[in-house]
Formats: sequence, C-alpha cells, structure tokens
Amino acid sequence: MKKIINDPATVVADSLRGMAAAHADLLRIEYDPDHIVRADAPVRDTVAVISGGGSGHEPLHGGFVGKGMLHAAVPGPVFTSPTPDAVQAAVSATTGPSGALLIVKNYTGDVLNFETAAELASADELDVRSVIIDDDVAVADSTFTAGRRGVGGTVLLEKITGAAAERGDSLDAVEALARKVIGQVRSIGVALSAPTVPHVGEPSFELADDEVEFGIGIHGEPGRERIKTGPADELVARMIDAVVEDLPFADGDDVLLFSNSMGGTPLVELYLAHGIAERLLAERGIRVVRRLVGPYVTSLEMQGMSVTLLRMDDELTELWDAPVNTPALRWGL
Repeated sequence: MKKIINDPATVVADSLRGMAAAHADLLRIEYDPDHIVRADAPVRDTVAVISGGGSGHEPLHGGFVGKGMLHAAVPGPVFTSPTPDAVQAAVSATTGPSGALLIVKNYTGDVLNFETAAELASADELDVRSVIIDDDVAVADSTFTAGRRGVGGTVLLEKITGAAAERGDSLDAVEALARKVIGQVRSIGVALSAPTVPHVGEPSFELADDEVEFGIGIHGEPGRERIKTGPADELVARMIDAVVEDLPFADGDDVLLFSNSMGGTPLVELYLAHGIAERLLAERGIRVVRRLVGPYVTSLEMQGMSVTLLRMDDELTELWDAPVNTPALRWGL
C-alpha cells in the first residue's frame, strides 16, 4: 500500500487539520466528536442542512459546507458511519428555531445513527427531520444493501436544498423539496479498479485487467454484474440505458447531467465519457440544461465513474444556479 499518510489510525483527523488550514475562510472544524460547520455558524434564522457519512468520499460531504449549501457535515472514519453523538454535535452547533434537515444516504449505519441523533436533538426541543436518498439504480436490495444506495445524487440534493434554506424557505418547504429531488434523480457507477482502505492495507476487491464492475457502490460493494472491458461508447451507453430506463426519463425532459470520477479516473477520460453521455441523451430527445463534471463523490483512489441524471424544472434550475461558496463548489458570487 502506497499512500501519503503517517498512520492509518489518524488519517481522518490529519486530513481534517489540513482542510481547516486550507479553508479557514469558509468553514470551522470541531474535533472529538469531529464535525465541520460553516465559518459563520450558527445561522439561526435559516433551516440548517446537515449531512455526513464515512470519510474517503471527498469532497463529499465536508467540501460542500458553506454559504448556499451545507451548514454542517459529519465525517466518520474511512467508509464507516459517524456516531450519533457527532451528528448531534453538528445539529447543536448549527440549528436554531428554524430547525434542521438531515440528508442521509441509504446505508444501514448512516440511517440508524442519523435517526438516533435526530431523536436526541428532538429531546432538546429542536425540530430535526431526515430524508434518505437512494438514487442508485444498480441494486434494489441485496446482502450488501437495505434497498437502493445513496450515491451521486447526494451532491445535487445538498446543493438544491442548501439554496432553498439560504433564501429562507421553511423546514416544511425544504423537506418537501428534498423529497421532490429524491424522486427525480437516478445514478449508476462502474469500477475499473478497487480502492484500498488505509487501515485494511489491501484492495477492497479483485478485478482482472479485462473486467469492469458494473453498478458499483461507493464503498466497493458489488454491482449488478462483472463485465468485460470494451470501448467507452459501449460502457457509457450501458450506463445511460440503466439510468434513463429506471425513472424513466423521456423524450422532452430537461435534465442535469452529473459525470463523477470515483477518485482514480482522470478528467481526460471523464470528459470523454461525459461527451458520449450528452450525445446519447440528445439522441433520445433528452435535453441537458445543466452539467457537473469532476471528482465530487469519490471512493478513495478507485478508478471508475458514475453518471447521475436529475429531471429539472424551473424551480430546481433556479436553486441549482443560486450562489454557492464552499471548498468544492463555488459560483454566482
């Protein structure tokens, strides 16, 4: 295992210290329990939008803390859910009379720990609600999942609900908007190689040189099937088919197309794939009105990518375009 680390046991804490040094103007990091909050927190007159999960998926979620997106993020150990007391600390640091919305990816540990934290916060008379995102079309259920997993769509959900909170929407309105986005977003991912978790020291799974895991989860969980490698045209077409046919998206739809690197795929390949995806969607009569391309939901150094489609309307487009100022997303300032 070759990694730029000192000790596998302190990777997350060491990384958080570097993040605090790099982005002191945007966020503040509290330790033991670890949580990341906006530099101007608490913003008591708006709904607090809070998310989190295991580390190793950066910039998700800490990279999206800032004005116009998340009020707080809670990083767990690598590929491990944060504890309820850490989530509760983030809620306490950011939540006022307007309440808070917890955005939770559909992994068993995340769901249980965030629900426990919400119950603890309710005991403090805070109005805290949760939504669970499950945009991965690769699996409905398996021994590795409890329903569909939350993957790339999480970024789009965090941006749009964060913008709604920033403009002063009520908790009822932000929660309803979140459920609308969850109903309109679908994703699928592929892996060309496995990540290596620092404290494990070896790849999470084995893939032959001519194999691709189709429908991978963001922790290296198995996907739909293992297929042979081939031209990018064929692989992207297979991904687009899986996503489009699931909702389904239809001729005349406007969409946001999110092409995401899993950490080890360079931009030259990601842009190549994105171009193919845009062409395939145009051939179906689906219009791409907004785009996001880059490494935003990673799985350490795993080679691979995911494709996410969100059906857009005027409201979602306005909120996507709203100003945002975080370490990983910044526009409209």
